[in-house]
Amino acid sequence: MSEQKDLIIYQLESGALELKADFSTETVWASQKDISLIYGKDQSVISRHIRNIFKDGEVDEKSNMQKMHIANSDKPVVYYSLDIVLAVGYRVSSSKAIMFRKWATQILKQHITQGYTINQVRVEKDPNFLVEVMSRIQNLAQKQINNDDILELIKTFSYTWFSLQSYDEQKFPKTDTTSDIDVSIKDLYQDLQQLKADLINKKEASPLFAQEKSKGNLESIVNNVFQNVFGQELYPSVEEKSAHLLYFVIKNHPFNDGNKRSGAFAFIWLLQKFNYSHKITPETLATLTILIAESQPNDKDKMIGMILLLLAGNRNAI
Repeated sequence: MSEQKDLIIYQLESGALELKADFSTETVWASQKDISLIYGKDQSVISRHIRNIFKDGEVDEKSNMQKMHIANSDKPVVYYSLDIVLAVGYRVSSSKAIMFRKWATQILKQHITQGYTINQVRVEKDPNFLVEVMSRIQNLAQKQINNDDILELIKTFSYTWFSLQSYDEQKFPKTDTTSDIDVSIKDLYQDLQQLKADLINKKEASPLFAQEKSKGNLESIVNNVFQNVFGQELYPSVEEKSAHLLYFVIKNHPFNDGNKRSGAFAFIWLLQKFNYSHKITPETLATLTILIAESQPNDKDKMIGMILLLLAGNRNAI
């Protein structure tokens, strides 16, 4: 297996197959033709399995399909997410399906764990890495960036939205384990809408605030953060889940307006949902939010690693 920009090479018996990777959402995209080559099945068989998967409601159709323009094709080609590719693999039940599932698990875990581990090692062994990050934050602070709305929002979090009494204390984890927590996307939607109403009442937001560009955008992000691969969580810890939720909401732009504020809201919301006693100052989170928004896609690992290190440092300081 080798990686090159947004392509991942999956080795078939007949040769190399290029698959489109999107590590910002931790998935791989494949066409029906690609899937038929992976599993060694006729494309009509793959098509039938996909129809049945959607019919059975096994995988959400809208958030797991997208059309892409490719060379030498007059029409856009439909591509399917890794969730669908794996679902088809379970149905074809072949040795090739088992091989692909193992490969998919390995490549995703490798990217996720190394994405953070590499940054952790760099911080410990390469002082210039931390200097680079701090320099970028300092440059942001010197810019004429209006982040009063974010600062005010985060201050509001501390005093209004996230009293521990707002949640059923019996649902809080007693350890760092997250598997017993039931995070409801409906609760997050409702709290965002209440926040929106309050901000509109204060004339600090428009009706476009937290309004999804397409229905299910936020749910797709939350599902991605909490997804499992073969019974194992991709993001096992509270810190990893919260860090990726913050990043994905800001960078994926699920809303017509207010993505940075909504991302900050969702970040604190999830941390408090897990009873995480954080000591992140409003200024720190505001700067971090803007830094993520201005970062390049290839800086994703740095951004996630920085959030994780920040959260780990705050927890150790408690």
